[in-house]
Parts: sequence; structure tokens; C-alpha cells
Amino acid sequence: MKIESLITNQLICLDLKATNKKDVLIEMATLLENTQCISDKNTYLSDVWARENISSTGFEDGIAIPHAKSSAVIKPAVAVGISRAGIEYGADDGELSNIFFMIASPDGGDNHHIEVLAQISSKLIEDGFTDKLRAAKTAEEAVTLLTQITPQKKAQPTMQPTQPEVPTSSFKASLGRMKQHLLFGTSHMIPFIVAGGVLLSLSVMISGKGAVPETGVLKDIAEMGIAGLTLFTAILGGYIAYSIADKPGLAPGMIGSWIAVQQYNTGFLGAIVVGFIAGFVVQQLKRIKLPDSMTSLGSIFIYPLIGTFIVCSIVMWGIGEPIAHMMTSMNEWLAGMAGSGKVLLGAILGGMTAFDMGGPINKVATLFAQTQVDTQPWLMGGVGIAICVPPLGMALATILSPKRYKKDEREAGKAAAIMGMIGITEGAIPFAAADPIRVIPAIVVGGIVGNVTGFMFNVLNHAPWGGWIVLPVVDGKIGYIVGTIAGAVVTALIVNLLKKPVTEEDDSETMNYTPVESISEEGVAQVLAITSCPSGVAHTFLAAKSLEKAASKLGIKIKVETQGANGIVNRLTAKDVANAELVIFAHDVAIKEIQRFDGMHIVDTKTKEAMNNAEQLIRANLAQAKSDSAVVANA
Repeated sequence: MKIESLITNQLICLDLKATNKKDVLIEMATLLENTQCISDKNTYLSDVWARENISSTGFEDGIAIPHAKSSAVIKPAVAVGISRAGIEYGADDGELSNIFFMIASPDGGDNHHIEVLAQISSKLIEDGFTDKLRAAKTAEEAVTLLTQITPQKKAQPTMQPTQPEVPTSSFKASLGRMKQHLLFGTSHMIPFIVAGGVLLSLSVMISGKGAVPETGVLKDIAEMGIAGLTLFTAILGGYIAYSIADKPGLAPGMIGSWIAVQQYNTGFLGAIVVGFIAGFVVQQLKRIKLPDSMTSLGSIFIYPLIGTFIVCSIVMWGIGEPIAHMMTSMNEWLAGMAGSGKVLLGAILGGMTAFDMGGPINKVATLFAQTQVDTQPWLMGGVGIAICVPPLGMALATILSPKRYKKDEREAGKAAAIMGMIGITEGAIPFAAADPIRVIPAIVVGGIVGNVTGFMFNVLNHAPWGGWIVLPVVDGKIGYIVGTIAGAVVTALIVNLLKKPVTEEDDSETMNYTPVESISEEGVAQVLAITSCPSGVAHTFLAAKSLEKAASKLGIKIKVETQGANGIVNRLTAKDVANAELVIFAHDVAIKEIQRFDGMHIVDTKTKEAMNNAEQLIRANLAQAKSDSAVVANA
């Protein structure tokens, strides 16, 4: 069944009036009712909501695909709606949804219309398609965009030179995988820093005293913020481990990071290290073959339990004490530098304060100044500036060159500006965690410039705090402001000089994009995949198309079987299994005929993971499968 037979001008609305999820479903269903595609709108909506209660059909990039098989459907159809303001729909990325495809399927009837969803899925992963659809001025233009089929080109053999290059680029590939794991942890950490930092900032700002409130409601708000800033290191380490070893790595990563930070003051850098250790440990544990009777206990009991014990043992009896001893020695060394000149001492204090943004090295420097605020307030005059330079510098960097930062980083820049003004250095951590090699040197230099400038202007800060919140108790306010601006500008200029625009890669991908072809030939695919979701419609096909696109980009042949509403399509055969190196199960319901893949390297994940991180999923696990095969061959 062709898409043009299911989408007509009368089923297009380019300016939805609804402002919430309930109303947009009603408005879309009304389009179907007005075109005699459904006989009973209420019955159809009831079936749509039954599907939504399983999991939201809101995806990233503003896309939502509500759908249902219903006895109220007279003929299969797809209604398309555009919301100019956007609607809170429960999307994966938390953003507003503004493009809606409502798919109506007859209950128990012919399933050929599912082919249309595959066509829609192919369109949605094309670069620039959604922007063109949002910009459509007429229903005819929208229909043309949706029904225009781009000719698919056969992949040429010369397009696959990647295999011989693997040995020479293995180190680079490993670094790429490490960065992906780090970014996965950072993305989960950011909400904790933002929520915690802003709440703490507000409590300090409203109190007007340049210190954490000690009584009343403001104290309670401050404690909420402190909780977020305390938990984020455990979240960071836990989700790095999760990215490497899946759910069994979560507990070892979180618990190990918590112990490292809380007992041994390793800061967020320690949490990163522990996260990678935990992921590696659990990954090795998962290589151990368990008896069939214990397989079901592996992910929820055996791996988390043993992994947590091993990781915590490494922290407590291995790296913890040396780190604690190093912090003590650093404190003693800094105390011995108290008699040095202002420039040298300012450079040391400024660099240490900025280096790990609230971590142990930062704490040594700030405590050194804070404990002498009554007798030598000039120390806090410089350190107070260095405290706020990293977040303010990174916030300024996102403003000066937004193309060098992803969307979530630009949003984090806004929160960093607030935290910097209130003296919370942790506002820069999302940037440093995602790109430490470029960000940390920039904020260290900025911290040094700011601290030394404060010392040179003889600024006196009578509060054991930083940021502009303490300006009322600062002597030499102009010097304090100049030092802050100088440090922030230096940080922003250096980091933007070091970072490349993130759009360059996106632009090159758009220019080199070729339509993705589904492989049906037997025995030619390196990677196999099966996708399946409760309704067998949207997630099933979007996951399949995302995997195919990622494989095409990587120069890898993938064959995807969909287990959807119309049964098993593009079935994986014994010949496919014999010649493939890896199989990916991207599913939200049980996979059918799973015994076909006994003995293969299997990756078990959710459809949303395949949709959002397909490239990483294929690249990392194919490399792991090759490594495992080499180990077996050499055994």
C-alpha cells in the first residue's frame, strides 16, 4: 500500500490549535473522522490512549506518532499535524512536540499500511526533512514532501574500505568509544547539577549574605540544592558504567563513585575514573558463562553484587588512600607557599580553584583562603574571583560561539551563568566532563588570570564565598569585577579557540547523505538486528531505520528483521546467522524464535536506545564481538 493512498490534503493540518496532549489527540482524530476514516472517534481515541499507556509515542526532535489498531477504523489512514507553539507530549528528550503523525489501522484487518510507517520512518531520519515539513505553507506542499520517494542507490563495493583500516585506527576508535561513554554519563548528570546548583544559588542570593543560609525556608532550599550537587558524581560514574556494561554496571558505578567522592574526596574526576573501572569490571564479569539455571539472576543479582564488591574494594583498598594522602600533602605544600609573592601564589590558588570545580584540589585552595578570611581577606579577594570564573567563562563561550556547543550544552550555559554569579564553580562541570582536554586548560588559565588580577588590585573579600553575590562585603569592587570579566573572557576565548564547531560534522553528513537501503539478501550482513515493540508499529520501524542509517554511515552491512503488527518481515535465516558477527535485539516485548541465535554475540537493548544511539550501539559492540572472536580463535 502506497503512502499517497493514506495521506490526503484533508488529513493535513499545518496549524494545530491544541495546547496539550489530550486536545491534540482529539484534534488529530477529528481529521480522521471528518474524512470518514473512522466511525467512532471516542472508541478510536480510547484505543490510542491504551497504546500511550504502554509508553509514550513522543520521540526526539519534536516528533510524535500516536497510533492504534481499532475496530472504529473504517480504512487505514495517516493524519499529519503541525503545532507552531509545540505541545508537552512526554517526548524522549523532554522537548515540546510539534510534528504529529496519527496512524489509524483497522483492527484485525490487512496490515499492508504498515509499509507506510516504514516510509515515514525513512523520511524522518533524512537530514533536513523535519525542518522542511515544519516550514510547509500548504497541505499540498506537505503531502508532496511525504510522498516524494527519493531513489535508492545500491551501495558500491568501493564504499566499504573501512575494514582494512581498523587495526591502524583502533586507538582512535577506543578513544571515540570512551568519549561516547563519558558523554552518556554527562547527559544524565547535567539535570542534577542544574537543579541543585540553581536551588542553592537562589537560597544564597535571596539571603544576601554570601553564605549558605542556616535557618528557615532558605536553609531547606539550600539543602535541596546541596543534595543535587552531592548526588551528581554518583550519577556520573553510574551512567558511565551503564553505558559500558548496561544495567548491571549501574550499581557498581554509582556506589563506587559515591565512596570515592564522599570518603576519599576524589571529586568528579574520581567519579569518572571509577565509572570506567566499574564498566570494565562488569563487562569482564559478563564474559563468564553462567549455568542455565542462574542466567536470569546475572543482570539483577550476580553482576551488580560482585561488581560492586570488586569496584568498592579497588577504591577503598587501592586508590582511595593514595588520593587522600595526596590531598593532605597538597594542603601542607600550599601552606608553605603562603610567603610567596602575590603573582605566584595567585597563579597557584587560581589554577587549583578552577581545576576540578568543587573537587578536592578546589577544596584545598578555597579552604586555605576561607580559613584566613578574618586575618587575610585579600586571599579570598582573588579566590572569590577564581571560584566564579569557570562557569561564567563557559557561559560566555556558549554565547560568543554557539555553533561550538550542542543544544544541551547551550542550555547548561544559561544555568552556569546563574551559578557563576552566585559563586558555584560546579556550573562548569558539564562542559569539563564532556570535553576535559579543551575545557580544563581554558578554565585553569582563566582562573589564574582572575585570581592574579584580584591580588594585583588589592581586593579584600570579607566573606568565605565567591561570585558577585559577595560584592556588598568586598573592598575594591572595581578590581573584583575587572578580575571576573578578565578571567571569564580569557576562558571563553581559549576554549572557543580549541573547540571545533559541532555543525561541521553535521553539515558534512548532510552533504554525503545517501538514502538507506534495507538488505534482504541472505548471508551478506556483518550485523543482524531484530526490532519489536508492544504495538509493532512506530518504535519497531523507527528503530529499524535508525540502525540501517547508522550502519550505512559506518560502512557496515546490516540486515534488520522487524517483528511488528504484520508479523515477521525480512526474516533472519540460518545463513545470515552463520555469516554475521553480531546480533542486536532492540525490543520492548519478547523476541520471537530467539533460539535461532544461540552461540552468537548478542546485544540486548530497548528500541529507544537503538533510535537514539544506533551508531554507538553498532560500532562499540561490533568491535567487542570481533575481540571476543579473536580470543576464542587464539584459545
